[in-house]
Amino acid sequence: MVANRSAVFGFPQPLVPSGFHRSSPPCPVRTSAALLAALLVGLAACNPFAPALDDGEITTELGDPRTVEGFFTRFRAAYDLRDAALYEPLLDSAFTFVYYDDNAQVERQWGYADDLQITRRLFAGASDVRLRWRAVLTQQETPTEARIVRGFDLTVTLADDGSEVRTNGNVNFTLVRRDTTEAWRLRRWRDESEL
Repeated sequence: MVANRSAVFGFPQPLVPSGFHRSSPPCPVRTSAALLAALLVGLAACNPFAPALDDGEITTELGDPRTVEGFFTRFRAAYDLRDAALYEPLLDSAFTFVYYDDNAQVERQWGYADDLQITRRLFAGASDVRLRWRAVLTQQETPTEARIVRGFDLTVTLADDGSEVRTNGNVNFTLVRRDTTEAWRLRRWRDESEL
């Protein structure tokens, strides 16, 4: 626990010890500076352009993840906006990404924490990301599990030199949820891209 929060957040130290009263009103410049500093600290912790979310409420402005198509819309929005905060809730805590390593001729995989770290680095290193979904090739769905194979085109513009990396292929997604009132979450992603 930090003993002196005002020092940590950059607010000025009180000039009068606690328990004593000032004989003159506070300096308006110091008061304005302190209010401005508090406002900047508050704004730094949020994105004023992001849609507001109520506790437990699912916003549908960027796709309703309670439907399979809405899940894909939200997934695309997370990539196109390069927004890890939008991406993270789409993953199930038991998430696994699976791909085939052509060089080693073996299947490889990583889990939830690794995927979030890799995706954050992708978003941070790109000046633009464009994900476009193509046709659904197969879809098998029960109320609590769905398996969808769908085509995609992905273009990533690298921030450092402006070069573009393009790939396409299919995603093979397994989505899960406990019941029909909950959002779908991605449990397993088998990459079938042409990269």
